[in-house]
Amino acid sequence: MADNAPATVHLVGAGPGDPELLTIKAVRLIRDARVIVHDGLVSDEILALAGPQAELISVAKQRSRHSMPQDAINALLVRCALAGEPVVRLKGGDPFIFGRGGEEVDACRAAGVPVEVVPGISAAIGSAAAAQLPLTHREASSAVTFVAGQCKGLSDQDWSGLAGKGRTLVIYMGVATAADIADKLIADGVSPAIPVAVLENGTRADMRSLRTLLADLGDMVAREKVVSPALIVVGDVAAHALARDVLVACRDAAGTMEGAATTAPDGKRVE
Repeated sequence: MADNAPATVHLVGAGPGDPELLTIKAVRLIRDARVIVHDGLVSDEILALAGPQAELISVAKQRSRHSMPQDAINALLVRCALAGEPVVRLKGGDPFIFGRGGEEVDACRAAGVPVEVVPGISAAIGSAAAAQLPLTHREASSAVTFVAGQCKGLSDQDWSGLAGKGRTLVIYMGVATAADIADKLIADGVSPAIPVAVLENGTRADMRSLRTLLADLGDMVAREKVVSPALIVVGDVAAHALARDVLVACRDAAGTMEGAATTAPDGKRVE
């Protein structure tokens, strides 16, 4: 009977990208795994930790397109475990923060497969730390909320009271809907002048930290060609981030262009 016992499925948080942010337990499980089912956002440096015996199976997801539906991922994990193959389900960030880890745990339990969750540093925690952006601050925020910018459509989500004075709102998967997000928050009464930070490719070598105001969010994302993965942080704490102030840069550029257009070749201003 023991030989027929299912193997354990480990849901392992890979963090936001920097391999040095992995837990010791995560590194051990990745190195020992025979099967690794991984997200597309798991960095190549982390996948390189896998041993030569490991079979790597990508189940990468992109907006509106999935290489493998969630039900099929659940079935794959269960099938491997029932065949006696220990599985590492390697997930970007933390398995239980917008990682569908709860659905995978439910599927394993329903099939009688033992499952263990190994937490990882979430994208919000890791990216904010890399940008030196405190998500809470005694002078700026005593509450933090995480939301998804595209789950079920913005119109189905009630964000009332989640952003504003003394609060921090962190938006995952919001790049494609940044302009709509800004309109939604402003319509809910959030000041258009509240600081906003956008953290692209958090903790990775090509990370960008950009800061602007809520009213400029949609335009800034388009202007700076921001791409996923990126987080949007709304709140006064964003003013503390080590970030490039793109609104100032935009104003400076506009002022330079205006000056050039109204100055004659001899240096005299044209009225």
